Amino acid sequence: MKNRLLILLPALVLPLACGAGDGADGGSVNPQFLSMGTAPVGGAFPVVGGAIAEVLNDNRGENNWRVQPRGTKGSQENIRRLARGELELAMSNSAISYFAVLGESGWEQSYEIRAVATLAPNIATFIAKADSGLTSLGDLAGKRAMVGVAGAGFEMFVEPLLAAHGVTYDDFTQVYGTQSGAVDMLGDGTIDAAFLGGAVPTGSVTQASSTHDIVFLPFDEDKRQQLARDYPFFQLATIPADAYSDLTEDYPGLNVGSMHLITYADADEELVYQITRTIWENRQAIAEKHPAGRAINEANVARDTGTPFHAGAERFYREIGIWPEAGG
Repeated sequence: MKNRLLILLPALVLPLACGAGDGADGGSVNPQFLSMGTAPVGGAFPVVGGAIAEVLNDNRGENNWRVQPRGTKGSQENIRRLARGELELAMSNSAISYFAVLGESGWEQSYEIRAVATLAPNIATFIAKADSGLTSLGDLAGKRAMVGVAGAGFEMFVEPLLAAHGVTYDDFTQVYGTQSGAVDMLGDGTIDAAFLGGAVPTGSVTQASSTHDIVFLPFDEDKRQQLARDYPFFQLATIPADAYSDLTEDYPGLNVGSMHLITYADADEELVYQITRTIWENRQAIAEKHPAGRAINEANVARDTGTPFHAGAERFYREIGIWPEAGG
């Protein structure tokens, strides 16, 4: 059995039975610290996770939590640390979460993670400098490409994406690093291409567009459609032409796994309910801090990406009438 720290503190602060005051100001009760794993700088996870944490702290009401974002290597580390009880909440890519639940695609076991909220799409693709000569995903063969942070689990969605286009990891040299570091590596010729993305606009792609003349390597349209049919975490998406300076027209892209907020299955149901409620009721404040907050809406926040939802989150979504019924 896993030896985890269970989140068993009551979600509402109770008045003290004796002593100074009735606890109305919340100052007489020790706060419940909740650590939230994010990811390295350069992508959307740290920014969006930080925005959610800030809004949860600013709008906790009678809840006594203090949410603290923690920089990590990303989804894969976050899931393992949730299992060890080192985190209570985490940002993750839903493709990586999907395989973690199944215990497949490199995972050594099944992990009992649960979704709290489906957030913004992770719209990612390979980019290259315009003078690189690369015009398609097939051109990556024999090249050097940055494919994410080592140990972050990007291969769980990059490999099937490339395989659909006839490219395997054996066909090119993988380089590992952060998204912000990839921009520099493109500039000095260390890599030929980089797999970048996240919530649109993503800082690293904006930086690459402003620093270099870049091209977005296109997906084969039939393959793009097939990937969305074959995997619950892939979803058709479009990057509007005005998102990045080097785009001249809308880019038919792919959501390679929405970011989502996750916890562990044994997290206290009432606590998760209150967190979900607070995020929902203050979604506009999150959106004001990062455009990804706009994805916290009726059509998306309870959308199934292959990871079961926590009972506390499901209860809230059912109460407000946005839980998707089977087959709906």
